[in-house]
Amino acid sequence: MRSLPPFVFSVFLFAGVLFAQSAGPLETINHNRPILDAHNCYPYEGKWADRVDRALKTGYPVGIEQDLAWGIDKATGQGRPVVSHQKQTNGSEPTLREYFFEHVRPLVEKALRENNRSAWPLIVVHFDVKDNRPELLHAVWDLLGEYEPWITTAQFSADPHVLMPYDVKPLLVMTEDSDAQEEVFFKPLKSGDKLRLFGSAHTAAMPAGGTREERTRLAATTAPEKLLTEKPTNYRRWWNNSWYEVEEGGQTKAGDWTPADDARLRALVDHAHKLGFWIRFYTLDGFAQADGLGWDRGYNFGSREAVLQRWNAAIAAGVNLIATDQYEDLASVLNTKIK
Repeated sequence: MRSLPPFVFSVFLFAGVLFAQSAGPLETINHNRPILDAHNCYPYEGKWADRVDRALKTGYPVGIEQDLAWGIDKATGQGRPVVSHQKQTNGSEPTLREYFFEHVRPLVEKALRENNRSAWPLIVVHFDVKDNRPELLHAVWDLLGEYEPWITTAQFSADPHVLMPYDVKPLLVMTEDSDAQEEVFFKPLKSGDKLRLFGSAHTAAMPAGGTREERTRLAATTAPEKLLTEKPTNYRRWWNNSWYEVEEGGQTKAGDWTPADDARLRALVDHAHKLGFWIRFYTLDGFAQADGLGWDRGYNFGSREAVLQRWNAAIAAGVNLIATDQYEDLASVLNTKIK
């Protein structure tokens, strides 16, 4: 085989380094391929306590959403992070420590012993924080510190636009776009500290005024480059989207899935990936009302056939985190599409 001239070889080598730097971070979650994101994966209304187990049984990697609020222990009067569907709590909610972290302890410790790093992270933990009061955020940060040997971290960088590489572990923790959270989870860090969780990008605000219908139309027709205008930072690594950004009016107003809808979805995904963000869409359900298990009707396309079209389109487009309440059903589709 003929060797390349040194100059040409250097160009190829430099291009390869650039590609590795740009593609590498996205590869961390399932080699930049879609995974199931188990929406509202916690109990509420005294029901649905098995949701974490259901999600874990679908296989790995898997996303698990935990909604967080500030709960007061009835016995001690002490506050702690609890898993709750509402900001208001009554003391009956399970703690984040017991419901999630201690629940997954056996599988995380097993993964650490086996040290199969190519399969990590096994679980992408997504926090939807219902109450950004400082005591809750600081308690979440401290709790993550207790479990830091389990979780994917990155070194702090003085320049937030310098993305430090991940030290990948069985869990990867992500939170949303709140600036109040960044004030606790990122800005106080200094040299030698580690990021324990990663926030989402800001979606550019829609123009003020107008009716809700006008604003939802703008969400679905605004160019991706105008919806997501910022680049990733060391802290903000993913982009969280409702389905309103794809189809005008969201799930309940969706009609037939069209080539234009598919092109819109692909444009959003491609734009996010080009910038270096993972992308999530929520929440893609399709069920008869009698079959719902505490699921939000606002996320319902109305039939399995309708949601199946969207699941397949999201998989083909490369959506990283596809949120649904129908864990087993989407997992079955993913398993037939992605080997």
